[in-house]
Amino acid sequence: MIFDFEPGDKVINPNNKEWGVGQIQSIIKEKITVNFENVGKKVINGNIINLEKFKTNGNK
Repeated sequence: MIFDFEPGDKVINPNNKEWGVGQIQSIIKEKITVNFENVGKKVINGNIINLEKFKTNGNK
């Protein structure tokens, strides 16, 4: 699967919005490493969890 993300992109996990905004650190196959503001670094399986890009214009 190809993801529409690259390192440095800001994302949210819609299943865990309390984690806050995360910044993608790396993408290796389906494993996406994200550093979230409220819970730190998490490795997300992109085939299971659909991250959403964080829009900086006020729309989350």
